[in-house]
Amino acid sequence: MTTPTPSPRVFDPAGVVFGVVVPMLAAAAGVVLTYVLLPRLPEQIATQWSGDTATSFMSPTGSAWLAGVMVVIVGGGCSGIAALAQAQLMTRRIMLVIGLTVVGLIVAVQIAIPIQQLDMTTPTDAPLPVDAIGAGLAFGAVAGMVGASLLRDYRVRAVATEAPSADLPRSAVELPITDQVGMSASGLIATAMVLAMPAALLCWFADSWWLMGVYLPVVLLTVVLLQFRLVVDADSIRVQNMGMSAIEYGTEEVLGAKVTHLRPFQDFGGWGLKAKGRGNYGVVTRTGPAVVITFACGNQLTVTTARAEEVAGALNTLADRRLARS
Repeated sequence: MTTPTPSPRVFDPAGVVFGVVVPMLAAAAGVVLTYVLLPRLPEQIATQWSGDTATSFMSPTGSAWLAGVMVVIVGGGCSGIAALAQAQLMTRRIMLVIGLTVVGLIVAVQIAIPIQQLDMTTPTDAPLPVDAIGAGLAFGAVAGMVGASLLRDYRVRAVATEAPSADLPRSAVELPITDQVGMSASGLIATAMVLAMPAALLCWFADSWWLMGVYLPVVLLTVVLLQFRLVVDADSIRVQNMGMSAIEYGTEEVLGAKVTHLRPFQDFGGWGLKAKGRGNYGVVTRTGPAVVITFACGNQLTVTTARAEEVAGALNTLADRRLARS
């Protein structure tokens, strides 16, 4: 009797909780709090500032509902991708961190604005909730990292049944093989400066530097996402980022591995984790040697690493040994 193949999981439970439920509860909390505080709030509260001066006003309930909608649509729209079990794991983790960081920012401001204006008769004197901005970003980012660490790869795996081509490299299998495959320090500094420059100019023209508190965490996150670690052992090929496996394949899935010379912009359109068509992923952080690994499911992974020849040779030899035993 043939054992039925289990259906692939559609939703990741951790992704549903952190990517969908958490943003909705956060949005609801801000709205409920505003209604609780409504008797002590002025008819119009300050909702926008130019520098330190309040410039726009709205009813407390209107402001609360607007913020709640923004949390669900913007923050939840990003983080909700984490719930899709078959989506690429790294993409799901990045979108969850970004989405919950946005949720934390909006909800913190949504809560801080009415609290700071309790019993206030002149909302024009309301201060900009700078502390809430920083706290919301930090809390949201931490929640996003916690949720991202709980996401799992539910990708359907296919075991390779063919040996790698004879013209592919072979070498002694000395595992594990590890390599830091991120950008150089000078490249990271240059990238951070380019990303921070627009915000710095905006702050200079506005004569207020609080916006940098919002923008700098985004720059930091972008720089962190350009740092990867490649780990190859007898069981798997893993690309790690932020201490988590961003991409992972089993060695039993390998159809073959080769070495190529890669140019990030010309070959993949940029640096970092890239996709070039469906199932063709690249972890590209510098010009130079790269290992290109093809899998039985049809996916292909390209990683720029100085140990490309060593990785390719070891994977092809492992595949030969596995098939010889079967």
